[in-house]
Amino acid sequence: MNQSELVKQMSHKQLKQSLYMSQTIFLCVGIIVSVFLFDHLTSWFDYFKWDTKELFYYGVVPGLIVVAIDIILMIFLPKRFYDDGGINEKLFKNSSIVDVFFISLIVAVSEEILFRGVLQTVFGYFIASTIFALVHVRYLKKPVLLVSVLLLSFYIGYLFEVTGNLFVTMIAHFTIDFLLGLIIRFQK
Repeated sequence: MNQSELVKQMSHKQLKQSLYMSQTIFLCVGIIVSVFLFDHLTSWFDYFKWDTKELFYYGVVPGLIVVAIDIILMIFLPKRFYDDGGINEKLFKNSSIVDVFFISLIVAVSEEILFRGVLQTVFGYFIASTIFALVHVRYLKKPVLLVSVLLLSFYIGYLFEVTGNLFVTMIAHFTIDFLLGLIIRFQK
C-alpha cells in the first residue's frame, strides 16, 4: 500500500494523532539526547533568547519570504508537483484555524529543538540540515518538494548559525507552517 492510499484510509483525527505522536517523539528525543550531549543543561538554555527585533527580522521576515516564494511556485507549477500524498491537504483542510495554529506551533517547537538545538549544535549545520530534509521522507519522490524542504532546512539552519537563537528558528518555522496551513485550509 502506498502512502496516498494509507492517508486516504486514515481519518483526520488519526492523521492528527499520528502527527502529534511523531512530534512528541522528536521533542522527547531532543530533550533526552541534550541531557547526554551537553555538559550543562544551562548552556543549552543559552540558545533561547527573546529579542523582539531579532525575532522579527530573522524569524518572521524570512518565514514570510519563504511563503511568498511558495505561493509564486504554486501559481506557476502544476499542482501535482506539490502533492505530498495528500497528507497536508487532509490535515489542514479539515482543521480549524486554532488547530492549524497548534499543529504549526508543535511542529516548529519540537523539530527545531531536535534539529537545531541538539543536532546542529553538536554535529553541525550540514548534518542537521540534511537529516531534517531526510526525515521528510515522503518528499523523496517529489523533486520540487524535496528541493524545497532541503533549501528550507539549510535556510533555517543558516538562521540558527547567524543568530544562535532557537526562538528565531521556531518563529520562522512556525510562520511558514502556519501560513501555508492556512492557505491549504482556505484553498478552493
